[in-house]
Amino acid sequence: MILPVQADAMDLVIVLLLAYALDLIFDEPPASVHPVVWMGKLIAFFKRNVPATNRKLYGIFMGLVTILFGVSIAFIVLYIFGLEVIPSPIRYFVAAYFLKATFAIRCLYGAATEVRTELDAGRLDEARQKLSMYVSRDTSKLDEGHVSSAIIETTSENYVDGILTPLLFYACFGPYGLIAAYVFKATSTLDSMVGYMDERHRDMGWFSAKLDDVLNWLPARISVFLLSAATLVLDIFYRKVKVLDFRNAFRSGFGDGMKTPSPNSGYPMASIAGALKVKLDKPNTYVLGEGYNHPASEDIKLTSWIIMIASLLAIVVCLFIIAAYHPGY
Repeated sequence: MILPVQADAMDLVIVLLLAYALDLIFDEPPASVHPVVWMGKLIAFFKRNVPATNRKLYGIFMGLVTILFGVSIAFIVLYIFGLEVIPSPIRYFVAAYFLKATFAIRCLYGAATEVRTELDAGRLDEARQKLSMYVSRDTSKLDEGHVSSAIIETTSENYVDGILTPLLFYACFGPYGLIAAYVFKATSTLDSMVGYMDERHRDMGWFSAKLDDVLNWLPARISVFLLSAATLVLDIFYRKVKVLDFRNAFRSGFGDGMKTPSPNSGYPMASIAGALKVKLDKPNTYVLGEGYNHPASEDIKLTSWIIMIASLLAIVVCLFIIAAYHPGY
């Protein structure tokens, strides 16, 4: 495949750093100009028109069309990036904007902060309501420990598919990096909308769920190293409340990582559980950090900081990958 762009390593670096800055500075863009929302609307159209039979085949078709749509977005962006008649600052901004849409560091931090703020104010019902926007489980009867556990679980799990994996795909595929990131983002969006095991979604979402598992398999395991390193950094500079254990983060990540039904989500969650020495559990599904107490709101803050540091480490890793494997094309 020949792309209408002659990107080099410096181009990739500039776009990556600019996308990182955009994510930290600005909120998510409006739905009307958000590429992930566009993909979500396409998936919603397919969901409204699912046939009564051949649902697995229909799900494969839906998945491939959605991925092709994501690839088309990335290809158009790269085409624009290659038009030298457009001033280079505008081209870099456009590419960075669309790369930024594939990951969400600030959004993930904000979700955890919303729930923690309600808990700190003693508004448990409001915390449950906020939490219900980010998890699929019933939050209406959760106590404070289980609310804290649930938001820490979703924050740590989403570090992989919401931050690390798209960044690694971008860095590893050189001039095709934006396309690779959108292949993953389309798959991740599909999984979040149809990749469930209930009767309605089981066959329709089979392809999306399996592909998402494959694409996240290696990043999920890499996340244990980055989260453990982030725990060490935070422990060095912040011991106000509790001593964090980066060794335990590493041991728990690989020791308990397979205790969840998903082949990938357990690794970052177990790593955070080990770092904080807390118990994370989804009733009747899994327990990570068995023997510890449930987390408190302060643990939510520490988790958010670990994720922020680990996100910066992911950016650094990606810069090294670009420098090492893509010096020029």
